[in-house]
Amino acid sequence: MQLKNRTVLITGGASGIGLEFAKQLLAKQNTVIITGRNPEKLAKAKAQLPKLHAIRSDVSDITQVESLCVQVCRDFPDLDVLINNAGIMKTMNLHEERSLQDVTKEIETNLMGPIRMTQKFLPHLKKRPAAALVNVSSGLAFVPLPISPVYCATKAGLHSFTLSLRVQLAQTKVKVFEVAPPATETELLGDFNSPDMKGISIMKVDAMVEHSIRGIENDHYEIRPGQSNQLKFMSRLAPEFILNQMSKPVERMLKGGAARAS
Repeated sequence: MQLKNRTVLITGGASGIGLEFAKQLLAKQNTVIITGRNPEKLAKAKAQLPKLHAIRSDVSDITQVESLCVQVCRDFPDLDVLINNAGIMKTMNLHEERSLQDVTKEIETNLMGPIRMTQKFLPHLKKRPAAALVNVSSGLAFVPLPISPVYCATKAGLHSFTLSLRVQLAQTKVKVFEVAPPATETELLGDFNSPDMKGISIMKVDAMVEHSIRGIENDHYEIRPGQSNQLKFMSRLAPEFILNQMSKPVERMLKGGAARAS
């Protein structure tokens, strides 16, 4: 699907991968709308890219998703591409007590957010001559990083949802894509220290997005840039080995927790 002269809505578009998508899609003469929870980040993105349309909205809030759909479909009736990108990632020691809200926030944002956005915007997209729905999952959908158990579970769930969605929409004009980024140089990695990232290749965000856009334009429905492709391959070839490799940061995390408890 060609991404030129389209109208594109990107959730979580005020920073990181979402903002880079906005930047590169604007350069291809698209109309781009971004959403985000933080008004300061939205204003900064708008200042950086004046042609952007920015709307404050939280995908984890059902009411805000409903209001967003009404506003976007009214103000941008030519909307034909939805990129579900909003996401949060936390390290989590499951031995420690946490509030249920803290534990489930990633689920509400990373999994329920895209499902709600899809449910609300799909009727509009199905009316377009050609449309695309892009879910941004993660290479960790294929092999979990156990220090971020809820994040990885949400991305595995989003991967599964996207597979089912693609099957159900096969007879429509809506193409369903999945972008599974590897570790990418964005603020999402801010919760990880350098030992946790040992042996992991960090991909530049501009290269990752460029790869993804090229994949969408070539109708590659599951796009796995960088090490994400290796993770999927290893999850099939040697699942126990790759999980053991990904589990090494857990020991450091648990030792740190024990030290704090003593």
